[in-house]
Amino acid sequence: MDRHQAHVGSASLRSHAPRSAPRRFGRFRAGAILLIASAFTAGCASRPDAVALLPVADQVPGAKEHQLLVATTRRRDARPGTLFSGARAEDLDFARVTMSVPPAHRQGETEAPSSPPADPALHFVAREASYLPSERAFIAALNEQLAARRPGDRKILLFVHGYNTHFAEGVLRLTQIVHDVGSPAVPVLFSWASRGRILDYVYDNNSATVARDALERTIRIAFASRAEQVNIVAHSMGNWATLEALRQIRISGDLPPASKLGAVILAAPDIDLDVFKSQMRRFGVPKKPFFIVLSRDDRALQASSLIAGGQKRLGMNDRADELEAMGAVVLDLSSVSSSDVMNHGKFAALAAIGPSLPAILAKGIGTPAGDGRAGPANFLQLGILLPGVVVSTSRTVLSGSR
Repeated sequence: MDRHQAHVGSASLRSHAPRSAPRRFGRFRAGAILLIASAFTAGCASRPDAVALLPVADQVPGAKEHQLLVATTRRRDARPGTLFSGARAEDLDFARVTMSVPPAHRQGETEAPSSPPADPALHFVAREASYLPSERAFIAALNEQLAARRPGDRKILLFVHGYNTHFAEGVLRLTQIVHDVGSPAVPVLFSWASRGRILDYVYDNNSATVARDALERTIRIAFASRAEQVNIVAHSMGNWATLEALRQIRISGDLPPASKLGAVILAAPDIDLDVFKSQMRRFGVPKKPFFIVLSRDDRALQASSLIAGGQKRLGMNDRADELEAMGAVVLDLSSVSSSDVMNHGKFAALAAIGPSLPAILAKGIGTPAGDGRAGPANFLQLGILLPGVVVSTSRTVLSGSR
């Protein structure tokens, strides 16, 4: 066959090839993107804008301040009140932000103005926001905050945000969590370079992957600090970076002291279920179980599954027994109501349990009977304090096994 015949032949084959599959895929992906866009647009009418972290001098009675430390792979942004953009930096950067929570705050919400200026009586506002010049300065600030707390309270809460998140939104969410839970822990935000745009799912996914090494470094800093305990909360796509960082630590063999590890909470994890199983095979069954917060009506994860070719996401898995076998404690929030139309931020509702939550989780993974089992009442208490929570675990006597 000569080159002309080959060309004609291949063209003929293309002309007779069925076109329905590509068209279906195109419609399929477009539908997923439209689902994300419409739902997020409906639920995010008052997202913090570019000046959300512009310091506000006014003080109001009843407001409470929280100082957060930040480690980030975002590029610095020179615009006032912004600090960091959605662009990727080449190295880890650091900052410190003091936030004020308004007296009118409602649990689970991050009250932000639809347009500036912010009112400290009604909105989360920044009191101070500044860069830290180096990793050494970050470590010094972390240890200073830990030293200011009483023995027993010298803990770290490391939060890793998810997809479609501006830097300011990550700051507000961690502030809300710490405030609502009433945790004495030092709040540390790890902020990877999400663009904060609905249609940038692939960019965000790649940014989370790029951030793995920097997150591993941040986790090691936390464990090497004067903290008595390190707790990790990851949300959505942030779970991918978190589990990859923990996996890298495991593979390295240079493990931090296990006694310092507190709770690891994976909230609405946007991770392929098969990928998670592969990661857990490397971990083995952890001595302290991961807490997986999921909801089968999570619309954001439904859209993510469509984009991923129909692959099930960990955060909407309906086979709790699979996760239990890997040593996880499953907190199913499917029956919990949410003001988030996507049902993707339900984990924030756990803060409604307030100061009881850290104690419940700590007792749940402890060994009060000396036999490696946790008391069932501790987990049942979750359902009592937050109606609708279903707790499933093979690590307690709830299931009659260990």
